[in-house]
Amino acid sequence: MESVSVTEIPVEKHPLEPFLPENARLLMLGSFPPQQKRWSMHFFYPNFTNDMWRIFGHIFFNDKNHFVVEGKKVFDKEKLVSFLKEKGVALFDTAVEVKRLKDNASDKFLEVVRHTDIEGLVRQLPLCHAIVTTGQKATDTICAATGAAEPPVGGYTEFDMCGRRMRLYRMPSSSRAYPMSVEKKAEFYSAMFSEVFI
Repeated sequence: MESVSVTEIPVEKHPLEPFLPENARLLMLGSFPPQQKRWSMHFFYPNFTNDMWRIFGHIFFNDKNHFVVEGKKVFDKEKLVSFLKEKGVALFDTAVEVKRLKDNASDKFLEVVRHTDIEGLVRQLPLCHAIVTTGQKATDTICAATGAAEPPVGGYTEFDMCGRRMRLYRMPSSSRAYPMSVEKKAEFYSAMFSEVFI
């Protein structure tokens, strides 16, 4: 059986609009959403096996299931949106068009066709001075797009954008494929949040 050439793989466009609360001080950028068949809700980090919202629940509510709908394998989008607006967290991804080289959610098999206009997002967030990437693909993409140096996992580098001094944080991936417990990942995210939301 012949393999499908990269040119024959369809280009996927990002299915979500950026989530940009006016008061956002932090812009979180992943790589690209998984296929919609894997979604538990129509929002960012929708895959129920992804631990992003468990990390948030653990840090801010001491309950990693705080954003899980009781008795269901879905996250509570309305509760998430309300919390993120109150806290001042914006969300999007580093790619707006990709080719998925394999039928899975792995970043390793994503080919970025067109990256996000990061500066365009930051211009819409006047209070934002920090960007966090939540995986290697997102980090590689934003560093290539902005010229920022790659930070170590758990750390940050600084760069200039829109007349502001920005911090680029690199967090552990919230994917279950990343070999670290929710609680350990939460330690990294908690330290970052405490610096951004002083």
